[in-house]
Amino acid sequence: MAGRWFTFDSILKYLMSDYNINKFRFDLGVAAGRSGRAVRSYCTGLKRGLYQNPLHGRYPLPSLTQKTVTLSLSKGAAIPNAGSGIKKCFAVVLLLSLFTLNTFAQHKKTTARQSEIIYHIFQRSFYDSNGDGHGDLNGIYQKLDYLQQLGVTAVLLTPLYESVYYHNYFATDFYKIDPRYGTMADYVRLIKELHRRHMKFYMDMETQYVASDHIWYRDSHNNPASKYSDYIVYTDKTNSKAIPIVGFVTDFTGYDNITRRLVMVNLDNKEVQKYNYNFFRFWLDPNHDGKFDDGVDGFRLDHCMDNLDNANRLPHLFDTFWRPLLGKLRAINPKISIVAEQAQWGSFGIDYLKNSGVDRVFGFRLAFAIRNFKKKELENVADSTFLNNPPGTNQVVFLENHDFERFASAVKSESGKLRVGAALNLLMGGVPSIYYGQELGMLGKDKTYGATDANQIPDRQAFEWYKSDAGKGMAYWYRNGPWWTKDNTDTPDDGISLQEERNNPNSLWNYYKKMIALRKENPVIDYGTYKNVVNDNDKVFSFERYSGDKKVVVAVNLSGEPQDVVIQSAGVLKNVFGNVKPQSNSADIKITLPAYGVAVWSKGDKSLNVSFTKN
Repeated sequence: MAGRWFTFDSILKYLMSDYNINKFRFDLGVAAGRSGRAVRSYCTGLKRGLYQNPLHGRYPLPSLTQKTVTLSLSKGAAIPNAGSGIKKCFAVVLLLSLFTLNTFAQHKKTTARQSEIIYHIFQRSFYDSNGDGHGDLNGIYQKLDYLQQLGVTAVLLTPLYESVYYHNYFATDFYKIDPRYGTMADYVRLIKELHRRHMKFYMDMETQYVASDHIWYRDSHNNPASKYSDYIVYTDKTNSKAIPIVGFVTDFTGYDNITRRLVMVNLDNKEVQKYNYNFFRFWLDPNHDGKFDDGVDGFRLDHCMDNLDNANRLPHLFDTFWRPLLGKLRAINPKISIVAEQAQWGSFGIDYLKNSGVDRVFGFRLAFAIRNFKKKELENVADSTFLNNPPGTNQVVFLENHDFERFASAVKSESGKLRVGAALNLLMGGVPSIYYGQELGMLGKDKTYGATDANQIPDRQAFEWYKSDAGKGMAYWYRNGPWWTKDNTDTPDDGISLQEERNNPNSLWNYYKKMIALRKENPVIDYGTYKNVVNDNDKVFSFERYSGDKKVVVAVNLSGEPQDVVIQSAGVLKNVFGNVKPQSNSADIKITLPAYGVAVWSKGDKSLNVSFTKN
């Protein structure tokens, strides 16, 4: 029966015949809902129709192994002596409940809509599969069980292409995978396994700059006759002066003292545009079979700009480069998602969403606001982050990334603040992204070692797999300077490691796991609209996620002291997370939140609550 489309008339037959379920228990509730007559009329109107949710399309009934069905009905749904009409009604509401309450989550197959939670990996530091000290593709492959146990559903890596720099920005060859990471065969194996597990993969791209080792610069520098002469933006006719990147960076030194010149690529050149199309297209479908099982699910566009570096040499790139390119890529695979990193981190990115052709931008302003723990700032920034996006676009919500101070360092590892950060990261809205090790509370903060890319190594240290910070897979590729001898934060027996946290029910890791599960179990958190909810306490931030009559209410204490608060959100609330039981009337909710407490309730749920238990 699993996967079969069905009519309403067939549902009870399915339960009572195919699975020998012949015992129903009905619990009459008092929640506001349809009357028995209204429900029966509704059933009659939809008689014999396939249930079709406007957001998600049709659903097949999942496989069942249980023998007893328990239904909880709202007041007015008369049960005794029910005839075939009311049975059809039960079938309708049962079917609706499949969508709203995710009752069959452990049984149902993956559908078109899946809660997306990105895990952002600085792969050189994640897991070393071959003992050379560098994290690699096979290391990620070996740790996919871990990612699924945590609950994430997508992986974003930093660039894979060959570069002299440890972070792999500023390519020397775009088509070559850095050999430290592995081979093309390793890459394809990883992508296919991710897709087999119904997980997505996003690739980081930065093709607007190259290092001086790249053939475009090597062949064209001081050589106007080169076929690559117009691939690089030069300021003179002899091709001796290339425009520096970001307005001032010319020569750039790596942590290992390798120095290269960084130059701007001419994105207005037609051959460069053709190259980019072929390059991006290649990663969509490397074997060109049209199945995309070996291809990316989207791209991250690093340092994306309309007027590159505001140098006025490459203006209007949204119109001349990015939107045409992305349109062609979507013609190949319409399902891809593109996220742009705004070059200006103070931007909400709305101009990108309107004009560049991307689907998503990063919620930088929200990330800063979360770190400040100020209610008014959070309210204002959240409204601007979530309520102004064009239809079909979204914001990636994050706390940290490979360019940011670790959140744990920013809040001085305060346990309550770490949990508040996790809750806001995963419950507020948008598409959440978790930076590797964030779920452990890993530490790291930029240092100053001079004009070098080593300054960000503290934000990119090895994932802490073990209590001792030593063992198989530890990716300590950076043991060659003060970032290791002086500023390394991987400290043994400090409580920050997967080994120490996984089996501790009170650990930050398990809190992240709970927040991720909460998001998945309540679909309205994933796709619902954000709305600020007014309350009377400057230390409590409250909001709703809603869609139709489905709502989830979240209250967060931003302080280290218990807080009494009255929240203006009417209705009967069902506790979803936390042990805070509100006193409610028709106008407001009165609660006391513990220090840095997080409480989540569902509200206005008119569907049946359905549970399946074995006899």
